[in-house]
Amino acid sequence: MADNLPTEFDVVVVGTGLPESIIAAACARSGQRVLHVDSRNYYGGNWASFSFSGLLSWIKENQQKTDLSDECEDWRKLILEDEEAIPLSSKDKTIQHVEDFCFGDQDSAEGVEEAGALPKLPVFGAPAAQGVSPGLETASPTAEGIPLGSEQSPAAQGGPPGLQEENPAVQSPGEEPQSTEAEQPPSCEAAGDGAGAAPSTAAGDSAPQPARTEAAPSENAAQEPKKITYSQIVREGRRFNIDLVSKLLYSRGLLIELLIKSNVSRYAEFKNATQVLAFREGKVQQVPCSRADVFNSRQLSMVEKRMLMKFLTFCLDYEQHPEEYQAYESSTFAQFLQTRKLTPSLQHFILHSIAMVSETESSTLEGLQATKKFLQCLGRYGNTPFLFPLYGQGEIPQCFCRLCAVFGGIYCLRHAVRCLLLDRASGRCKAIVDHFGQRISANYFIVEDSYLSESTCTNVCYRQISRAVLITDQSLLNTDSEQQVSVLTVPPLEPGRAAVCAIELCSSTMTCMKDTYLVHLTCPSTKTAREDLEPVVQKLFNLNTEEETENEELEKPRVLWAVYFNMRDSSAVEKSSYAGLPSNVYVCSGPDSALGNDCAVKQAETIFREMFPTEEFCPPPPNPEDIIYDEDEIEPEESGLNNSPETKPESSAEESSSEGGAAVTREE
Repeated sequence: MADNLPTEFDVVVVGTGLPESIIAAACARSGQRVLHVDSRNYYGGNWASFSFSGLLSWIKENQQKTDLSDECEDWRKLILEDEEAIPLSSKDKTIQHVEDFCFGDQDSAEGVEEAGALPKLPVFGAPAAQGVSPGLETASPTAEGIPLGSEQSPAAQGGPPGLQEENPAVQSPGEEPQSTEAEQPPSCEAAGDGAGAAPSTAAGDSAPQPARTEAAPSENAAQEPKKITYSQIVREGRRFNIDLVSKLLYSRGLLIELLIKSNVSRYAEFKNATQVLAFREGKVQQVPCSRADVFNSRQLSMVEKRMLMKFLTFCLDYEQHPEEYQAYESSTFAQFLQTRKLTPSLQHFILHSIAMVSETESSTLEGLQATKKFLQCLGRYGNTPFLFPLYGQGEIPQCFCRLCAVFGGIYCLRHAVRCLLLDRASGRCKAIVDHFGQRISANYFIVEDSYLSESTCTNVCYRQISRAVLITDQSLLNTDSEQQVSVLTVPPLEPGRAAVCAIELCSSTMTCMKDTYLVHLTCPSTKTAREDLEPVVQKLFNLNTEEETENEELEKPRVLWAVYFNMRDSSAVEKSSYAGLPSNVYVCSGPDSALGNDCAVKQAETIFREMFPTEEFCPPPPNPEDIIYDEDEIEPEESGLNNSPETKPESSAEESSSEGGAAVTREE
């Protein structure tokens, strides 16, 4: 039972976002006793992925203004005289200005039920606490995917792993599609009426669902017309896995290297981003990235191709030629590009689509470093530097949670922490008090920023991220293949605004239903998310209904549904900014506005090394074949455990043929 947990641990982690999950996995892997709790009823925090109905419930929760004045504070009676309490917040205030819009007939969806959803039963109270033994694994059939760690490049459009880039249409003799068993992290979902418990849902509402719980597609999917209605989106809502934060993985970035090193990659599946786009002169264009793309491009002249290749070759080893850029170190990267005899279109491609840096703020060195990083990541898994996790970004935190659980970590969702207990004599945090009133002691405490109270964050200055998620009916750039994963950077439309990063996902990423696309827009906030991003949406998409659409708007993808929201960015906050935190309490930030995940990985490794400087950070797990069992020890296969498989929807034949993702394997 969650209200009868062990009272002593080495590390207590509050929050299941990506940095916290990496730290929990690293601690458990090094032999520490880990308790990982979250007051939400899903994994990931602001890194989570939701089905469509789950996202609607999440929107409703964040639009409601909750009065916390009646919150029960009985836990204060448990504090001893030599202790001091640091209260934690029971309401997540990291999401603001949530606005959602439906550009179709919303009334037609009344009474439509989600395909494959469980029957709605009356809610008689919070469910009983449910525990799962650490390490108990749930099998799940997986799709075909890119093997992380292998240096060969599978076809960008989705051939089986192991194919050479030069001949993507031919399969190696005797090659079989690979698959792995994905594990579900154990959760100890505690009942209780405290503020941290998951809100009870009325008969017409559904709680936010994690991305794993998907159902098989409806049998009539093949007969449905290509015109998508809102009722179809609701019915196929479990086909969607919508990320709260939009990111990609650089193929040689810190997160990919950590996934390979720790062998966590076996829990995930990835698809290669297939094209990098640019928005110039009101049109969306494809950017040639690799050498083959440059020389096959029809939009560049021969002179431009030579110019571009010469400059990109210089960027790969620019440190060896300091005389080329030293005179421009105090200039912006955009000014430096103007001195390199590049045409305006090439300058635009390099600045906004390859380096992806600010036109007015990024220095020459920052631009060269970003360009070199982009080029070094090319060719490892495909023609672009990026990978996207199938089923959404929310899978990555869960992968590390599974590793932690395998090595003995205990997980409790819907388990709120009321306060941290500070020992006055030593000045260190000694325990937490949960919403059952139980005191749990530990040596170190990891807390996600959103759990800290306003009194602790009085002196903290937060940045904000503007986010938009759109469901559209066609791709930004129509090509021969409908199954494209695209990255587009839209330059600032007016001075003082930030560039907007757009990521377009197709149905073979398992994040949206067939014949739709999921578009994520992200930029640092200057105003509300809608004010920041709606001008870009109007440039790229058609927001009118079919009856109101004008001729010039017909070529643009039509938006079927959209949501805007602002998310807190705490990535730049120093620990010293938080008031009254003891030395053995560490704070993890939420997502940042960058395209990659380097900030979260660096933060997790830094905190782990401060706690355990002599331990290796996320070492590879032992090979099961090397484990020596005692005679009286029961072999795992003889234990009689029978895991019930958790099903995922099978993609249609069209999607399967175009998928570039697959079960990932560790590089030997």
